[in-house]
Amino acid sequence: MTSGEVDLGRVLPVWSVLPFALLLGCIALLPLKAPHFWESNRNKALVSGALSVVFAGALVATYGGAATAELTHAMLDFASFLCLLGALFTISGGVYVRGSLDGTPLGNTMLLALGAVLANLIGTTGASMVLIRPFLRANRRRLSKTHLVVFFIFVVSNTAGLLTPLGDPPLFLGFLKGVPFEWTLRLWKEWLLVVGLLLVVFNLLDQKIFQREEALLPGSQLEEAMQHEPIGVSGWRNLWLLGGVVAIVLAKGQGWFNGGEVWAFGPQEVGLIALGVTSVQITPKDIHARNGFGFGPIIEVAVLFLGIFVTMIAPLKLLNTHGGELGLTAPAQFFWASGLLSSFLDNAPTYLTFAAAAAGNAGINASGARYLGDFLASGPAAELILAAISCGSVFMGANTYIGNGPNFMVKAIAEENGVQMPSFFGYMKWSGAVLLPIFVVVTLVFFR
Repeated sequence: MTSGEVDLGRVLPVWSVLPFALLLGCIALLPLKAPHFWESNRNKALVSGALSVVFAGALVATYGGAATAELTHAMLDFASFLCLLGALFTISGGVYVRGSLDGTPLGNTMLLALGAVLANLIGTTGASMVLIRPFLRANRRRLSKTHLVVFFIFVVSNTAGLLTPLGDPPLFLGFLKGVPFEWTLRLWKEWLLVVGLLLVVFNLLDQKIFQREEALLPGSQLEEAMQHEPIGVSGWRNLWLLGGVVAIVLAKGQGWFNGGEVWAFGPQEVGLIALGVTSVQITPKDIHARNGFGFGPIIEVAVLFLGIFVTMIAPLKLLNTHGGELGLTAPAQFFWASGLLSSFLDNAPTYLTFAAAAAGNAGINASGARYLGDFLASGPAAELILAAISCGSVFMGANTYIGNGPNFMVKAIAEENGVQMPSFFGYMKWSGAVLLPIFVVVTLVFFR
């Protein structure tokens, strides 16, 4: 067997996951132990880069061509990931929602509901970037803002993007592997249950906090919160560019202009970069200024996720090879396994790992270009298992800051606007208290 034919999943030792674990540890602990050091994106890049280089160098030195192939694949995936997030971030930064919404519990709940719908049209990243700044402005008079952003991440940046392949990266990868575009619409009951419960919990919590603020401050906070200017949109040309992003992503998956075959790497990425550059050129500087737009948040995502994409090769390869040994057969098991790993690994490859394991259990070769379409065609049991994997991967990306790309960007934008966001573990206290009970309900209702 040549070096290029080595199955890394069978030869990698368990301790090869250490660089990935160390990177997660740095993301979790350095903001608490060395906050001034961690504030700098340069220092984040040094930590992420050092762990990536050490891991990649050891991998190539030990396994040669097989390691080089995996690293190349990881870098291409990272480039596609960053081009999509970067385009959505840049273009949405040129859309300014004039005026202000009501920073009341009802107004905030309605905005989150709007984001839940929008996430399925322009993706969780696009919806997050379009709405987070108006959401923060609407609540500029509020004293307690942390819970507002936390629930924004829960709803708009994660759980809401379940209904279309455009909503969240795992579903788009499923679409590329043969899942019909409209199939995810069948998950509307799971979507409605989770989003509905989150909106109810948020509204009750926000009402309690709002009433407490009303008692603490002089005058009527309700009247102040409801003072707003008429709503309007500036930078509307960027909405056409957002539509262009959606069209490019859809075209790649449908194989438009390529005989129905999924595009190879390159055309999509060039198109997304072109749309992002166009946005910067056509957006007036005053819109960027009013939005407080800067590239700091996307740079933070880039430097951290570069390290994540490289170092997660080891855990993903080990899971892909030994996943069948975990004994996963029931929908509930797939829901929690894919979900919990999506909380700490990138949810897109995690989705594919468990989908491939499920297809293998059904005797379907996962090397085919459209193997998930064949898996779905095998019967209702397959549909239920893929539904569980889809829900777990999308919903539980909200469990941590690194579960989905928009999470970090929303956190960074909120902090730039003076919102005190919880630490890595502090955020997990919120997700543990709010999300995990809801996911238990989802299991009992849909996947037991």
